[in-house]
Amino acid sequence: MIITKTPYRISFFGGGSDYPEWYKKFGGEVLSTTINKHVYISLRELPNFFNHNLRISYSAIEEVNKISQIKHIVVKEALYKYLGNKNLEIHYDGELPARSGMGSSSSFVVGLLNAIKYFTKKTISKKELVKISLNFEQKILKEFVGSQDQIAACYGGFNYIKFQKNNSFKVNPVENNDFKKKLNKNLVLLYTGQQRTAQLIAKKFVKKLTNQKKNEIIELLQCVKESKNIIRNNKPNDFGRLLNESWMIKKRLDKSISNSTIDDMYNLALKNGALGGKILGAGGGGFLLFYVNDFKKKYFLDKMKFLTNVPFEFENNGTQIIS
Repeated sequence: MIITKTPYRISFFGGGSDYPEWYKKFGGEVLSTTINKHVYISLRELPNFFNHNLRISYSAIEEVNKISQIKHIVVKEALYKYLGNKNLEIHYDGELPARSGMGSSSSFVVGLLNAIKYFTKKTISKKELVKISLNFEQKILKEFVGSQDQIAACYGGFNYIKFQKNNSFKVNPVENNDFKKKLNKNLVLLYTGQQRTAQLIAKKFVKKLTNQKKNEIIELLQCVKESKNIIRNNKPNDFGRLLNESWMIKKRLDKSISNSTIDDMYNLALKNGALGGKILGAGGGGFLLFYVNDFKKKYFLDKMKFLTNVPFEFENNGTQIIS
């Protein structure tokens, strides 16, 4: 049995500039980190003493005989593209809810393709796995997704990811460990309980990025630039305030990114000690990230206890074969 372990990510700044529709014209950059919460994919060859040839286990269980009968579109297309007719069992477990802004869809794709490549005894680099994953999501599945999540899932770590006009990318790790330690200590991750489909939200604003929403993306990229000075000068509180500034800009991309419920949660958080925060991912629900000084956390969490708190640590590992 092959088991892959692939991290979720938190995106801080620059989201929107990682869509090909933008960076192929202007270039882009994001700051993100992976965390110690993971997607696990297991894949094994299925013995032929069952009544089915394929078993797919996720929030549902599918037992079928042909790839064409599989309902899970990602698994179906991945098997068509990379494996063909084999007797297989594929099992998915995620430590966080799906459709919650943590990059779970791309972590799933990266983990699955990593398992498939290992199953076929093909050695693959992180860079090549990124390219395959991007092609799979953006070209084969034809989804409106950016390019940062696949890179984060493959490489892992706290990084600036730069997107070039020629469709290449660079991963530049943040080396200031003291800053990262302080920042991690002051971040709070809260689950709103609202699930949404990221590509449906992204679809509403992606085509506007290079015209009606160009100024917003330029401003979001300025936040990326400012974050570099903040990290260099080791001022984590300024990072928290910049999160707030970035969130106010991001909300201008489309009205579906936030709603009255999210705004109420956000404003309550600011009243009770948060310096800033944001909805993670495309918006519309999922996880809220807040910057709260550690000495205020107990009071803050008591006031926000109607939301689920998920403690986490930054981690440096991208997708791995663990068995």
